[in-house]
Amino acid sequence: MSALDERVGEVVRRAAARIPAFAARLHAAGVPAERVRRVSDLDELAVLTKDDLIALQRSEPPLGGMLDPDTEVCRLFSSPGPLYEPQLAGADPWRWQEALQAAGFGRGDVVLNCFGYHLSPAGAMFDEAARALGCTVVPGGTGSLDLQVQAIADLGVTAFTGLPSYLKSLIERYHEAGHDARGWRLSKALVTAEPLPDSLRALLTEHVPVVRAAYGTAETGLLGYEIEPGAGLRVPDGVVVDVCDLDTDLPIDSGEGQVVITLLRPEYPLVRFGTGDLSAWITGPDGSARLAGVLGRVGAAVKVRGMFLHPRQVDSAMRDLAGVAGYRFVVERAAHRDELRCEIVPSAGVAGEQVAEAARERIKSALRFNTRVDIVDDLNGTDTLVDQRDWAE
Repeated sequence: MSALDERVGEVVRRAAARIPAFAARLHAAGVPAERVRRVSDLDELAVLTKDDLIALQRSEPPLGGMLDPDTEVCRLFSSPGPLYEPQLAGADPWRWQEALQAAGFGRGDVVLNCFGYHLSPAGAMFDEAARALGCTVVPGGTGSLDLQVQAIADLGVTAFTGLPSYLKSLIERYHEAGHDARGWRLSKALVTAEPLPDSLRALLTEHVPVVRAAYGTAETGLLGYEIEPGAGLRVPDGVVVDVCDLDTDLPIDSGEGQVVITLLRPEYPLVRFGTGDLSAWITGPDGSARLAGVLGRVGAAVKVRGMFLHPRQVDSAMRDLAGVAGYRFVVERAAHRDELRCEIVPSAGVAGEQVAEAARERIKSALRFNTRVDIVDDLNGTDTLVDQRDWAE
């Protein structure tokens, strides 16, 4: 029996003893906790989807009864849904330092962290991991490019965490602003939440020698990271990662399937949790099994600038907006950056610009996107969310 099998059995037994909602899930599946001796014993459990977790949280707020009542929670975050995520106590609870170390981050680095700190857990994830490694963190978030490039020049920033498209924007703005090239010390970056095509990596490495990609989710933390560029993602310690058949929900060794996760923390047992991401196993240069990255999504949600957007959210935000006869959201990509725009057909006799301004405010407040709004005469098709991006650029 492997150490991972032993750990899974221990986690399940401890969680079932402390968390009634988890014990009820095991009972419903006919899987006694004491019978779980290895990872494969969990295959009898149905995959827990994000929609399932949202429903649990609504029925028993705030976390669906899935948390050990004696567990210390440092922060609570909100993702689209809304789906609430706890930050548990302890250093680097999402395990991202393993990926940062692989990219060369360490004590003495000054890290500009350009993930959001407001409600979203991403900013805190990388902040905690970098500080656990002894790095100094500049909490840049997704704020002003001008202020951030000034900080890069003044503070001797050596490392970056954020979207690859945002790193590209920072590089361009730094040089446009006329900063001394000798002040650019940024030599390493860990990027995630967007694809990293070869063309974009090539642009970034002209200015940042080491650029590594990683993969994770708001609910589960780090799930895979690069050792070498473009050679797949190594699965980190402390988590069980399966790629599961879309019809049977059982783990598969070849072909595409959903990434399904079991966290090895009995305080908050996310067991057989479906991320909604599609991936596949590939063989790394060292012969190990690695994730191929995110190859698509299960269902209708899309990720835009690192945040999920679902047609259900779009409809909820737009359905009662006065003066709107029809709408759709279009996701496009230009110069390695996601662009989201909203097309609106105004109701008869309603001024287009008035509707557009109201729509911009609604989208910003309800969906957290700054979006261009186009007034059109008719819509092309019936889908309310259309992804027109080409990742081959």
